[in-house]
Amino acid sequence: MHSLSISIVILFLYWKTADGLSVSALDIGWQEFLLRYNKTYSFHEEPVRYAAWKENLLVINRHNSEADQGIHTYWLTMNEYGDLSNEEYVRLRTGFKMNGNIERRGSVFNCTNLLEDPREVDWRRKGYVTPVKHQGVCGSCYAFAATGSLEGQHFRKTGKLVSLSEQNIVDCSLKQGNLGCNGGRIDWSFTYIRSNNGIDTEEAYPYEGWVGPCRFRPSKVGATNRGYVDLPKNDEIALRHAVATIGPIAVAIDASSHDFRFYSHGVHDNPRCSKIHLNHAVLVVGYSSRDGLDYWIAKNSWGRQWGENGYILMARNKDNQCCIACEASYPIV
Repeated sequence: MHSLSISIVILFLYWKTADGLSVSALDIGWQEFLLRYNKTYSFHEEPVRYAAWKENLLVINRHNSEADQGIHTYWLTMNEYGDLSNEEYVRLRTGFKMNGNIERRGSVFNCTNLLEDPREVDWRRKGYVTPVKHQGVCGSCYAFAATGSLEGQHFRKTGKLVSLSEQNIVDCSLKQGNLGCNGGRIDWSFTYIRSNNGIDTEEAYPYEGWVGPCRFRPSKVGATNRGYVDLPKNDEIALRHAVATIGPIAVAIDASSHDFRFYSHGVHDNPRCSKIHLNHAVLVVGYSSRDGLDYWIAKNSWGRQWGENGYILMARNKDNQCCIACEASYPIV
């Protein structure tokens, strides 16, 4: 059976389950999930994973039923994170470390000529953005957001798009405060790159998804930065201006909800999203509007199978929803 046919069958099973599909059909859906994502468990672990999957499935179906009625502006879908509890998901698949006692030390961003900002921007069309990557089972999102912004600024200066090594940051930036696969911060990553006089290319230092010894090689440097700029906290107008005039901007957000984890398509407008707690880092590569809804275009680090080919459209001008403008920064090249 072709993958498209399998997808249709799975989606049909998922949809019917919320309406009380038989246990046998639910079991078939579970087996399809295991097959699609190559999941294997021990005898004692499988019932736990099955229970988490079934609960997540009900949440997805309930949301999509409401979205079909016009209650929501986005839809969800089952994905590889469906067998995780919410606590496991946040711990294993996010990774931004929030600490209210840390003073941001980047240069100050100056907003000028705000009225000249274009109505929409998408830096992917201009060659600033590398293909979507996958952080795996490692809380290294901060490294992906940092390299993404630096890749854009390096392209802006040189005209060359170079994929940079997140593994280099994961392995080598403990001194700056990052914790490898247990999380870190975007600014600390820029600080490491500056003090290290560069970061290796992805080709020279490929991603592994776990912490290893630092293997940085100066001869393989792909880009460097002289510092970084912190945008004003909670200021979406400043973020828009930076995206419009600078390029892709690294941001931290609240990604702890089912709605973000299982996002499929549409404009993610979730008023329940926290404006205080940050736990994930993404890269804002543009902004636009659709059907009267303003949104940010954000590149995630969970592979192309997640969301809209690895991207999410996040509500814009909704009182800093998900705290998207709370910790925004970019490197100085």
